[in-house]
Amino acid sequence: MERRAPLSSKYLIILAAVVGVISGLGAFIFYFLLDLSTKFFLAGLDGFNPPLAGGEAEVVSLDFHLGILPLPVVVALGGLLSGLIVYKLAPEAEGHGTDAVIRAFHRARGQIRARVPIVKTIASAITIGSGGSAGREGPIAQIGAGFGSFVADVLKLSDRDRRLLVICGVAGGIGSIFRSPFGGAMFSIEVLYRRDNEVEAIVPAFVSSIVAFIVFDVIMSFFAGVPFGMLPIFKIPQVTIHSPLEFPFYAIISVLAALFGILYIRVFYAVHNFSKKVDMPPYLKPAVGGFLTGLIGLYLPGVLGMGYGYVQMAIDGKLALSVILLLIFGKIVATSLTVGTGGSGGVFAPSIVIGSMVGAFVGYFFHGIFPDIVVQPEAYVLIGMSAFVAAVAKTPIAAILMVLEMCGGYTLLPALMISSTLAYYLAGDNSIYSEQVATRAESPAHRMEMSIDVLENVKVEEAMVPAEKLVVVSPYQRVSEVLELIEKTGHIGFPVVREGRLVGVVTFEDVERVPIEEREKKLVRDIMTRDLVVTYPDETLEDALIKLTQKGIGRLPVVDRNDERKLLGLLTRSDIMKAHAREVARMVA
Repeated sequence: MERRAPLSSKYLIILAAVVGVISGLGAFIFYFLLDLSTKFFLAGLDGFNPPLAGGEAEVVSLDFHLGILPLPVVVALGGLLSGLIVYKLAPEAEGHGTDAVIRAFHRARGQIRARVPIVKTIASAITIGSGGSAGREGPIAQIGAGFGSFVADVLKLSDRDRRLLVICGVAGGIGSIFRSPFGGAMFSIEVLYRRDNEVEAIVPAFVSSIVAFIVFDVIMSFFAGVPFGMLPIFKIPQVTIHSPLEFPFYAIISVLAALFGILYIRVFYAVHNFSKKVDMPPYLKPAVGGFLTGLIGLYLPGVLGMGYGYVQMAIDGKLALSVILLLIFGKIVATSLTVGTGGSGGVFAPSIVIGSMVGAFVGYFFHGIFPDIVVQPEAYVLIGMSAFVAAVAKTPIAAILMVLEMCGGYTLLPALMISSTLAYYLAGDNSIYSEQVATRAESPAHRMEMSIDVLENVKVEEAMVPAEKLVVVSPYQRVSEVLELIEKTGHIGFPVVREGRLVGVVTFEDVERVPIEEREKKLVRDIMTRDLVVTYPDETLEDALIKLTQKGIGRLPVVDRNDERKLLGLLTRSDIMKAHAREVARMVA
């Protein structure tokens, strides 16, 4: 199929707004079906009415109360119906959805079949509404992304623009249904990577997210009678940081969030991998997972559905410490059984619940011991929520913003920033989204855009500046002499060589950090970098570029594999660009 050239920014913004409108409408339809499904399955067939969060609104009025089926059977029935719909119509809609979107972005040119949003909407509403432990983020991300991909296909846009509209769809869906336009936009560009973000999509994502939020808000105000400018999802009292002595407790939350986050990820994928090996029709597996989830729900109803009502109860101080602790483990197991077996739903809402309970446990436990320090334990619920999401989803900025917008606790911003950042780093590369890649350099999407495949054909030795042509400095030269060399040669980095052996690298940034009055006295050896990232003559330029990108540096010493102190040359980003241009010209010729 013939594709257009990439769109200019103004046309892309218009399309981002269009995707936002569609995503906002899709978010309301999903919200409506989820409410309807909950009232039919849980309230109607079983008689269980899950509590709502303080800011949640009901949009369906259904007088249906049979109460004839046991809870495990209801959850299993929902899993069976969801499994049949998904595996017969769109198998890629199974599971939590966000991974499917990430995979489509990186590995499928952003293509999502047009039927996926419809199948995902119905299947996820049934799974969650019947009591499956899952959330709205995965479904609405896949629904919005599907709309974005559909628009791109109709208009025959380029792969780049299709990917951007997929991101816009995710931003619109998340920003509207979670009432978090800022956080939704950031989530859409962060969730694709573990240590990077899709920065070029940030403006279209903002446009789509705010448009979708407005559309969703207008429709909700009409159908649910909610005033325009909806309340945050959770109602919280006025919270604040009362003392610097609270910060150690925030650190405790971060540590626990990282530990429970890693446990959550491992249990989830253990169940998922085991389910894949079980010899059973795939549409039956969500039913089995649903039945087991229902059994847990008999004794711990907080694991059923999204569980936001129980987060609200934790904020209001209505849960015992024992229940809070049980909900942490129960929600981990129930979500793994529901989504890990192929049920259709997200893992973000369970992450919010688990994180909230981690924060609630720390807050209320230490409030009983240090009431003059931990004055407002309800604030710790929000801090745990943000820290846990940052740890497991690898979206620290989005986690902070979404908690602020979902709860309104803006005075806790410093606490949220510290706890989320710490939890994010403590959790390492563990992520609930297995399709995430580390950075843009490792994304197949950007490998194609940047023609990194061309760089696979070129060796470092073909692009480097050989040692005999290099300007090098001695570790015993003064810093002021290096500054003179920078002004004279225009280079901003030099290998440091002593007796023909590489001992370090010194750059303009190193020099600039030295106070002016000390530059005549200080020597290069005092400021140079000794722990070097190097490359080898037989490595490809792709390998070298990934090293440069991951470490955020501008040059790589080229050394002998058998003797890393033997300097053979120097490779810079500029050298890679020149070699890339030469190779492309050669291939075209």
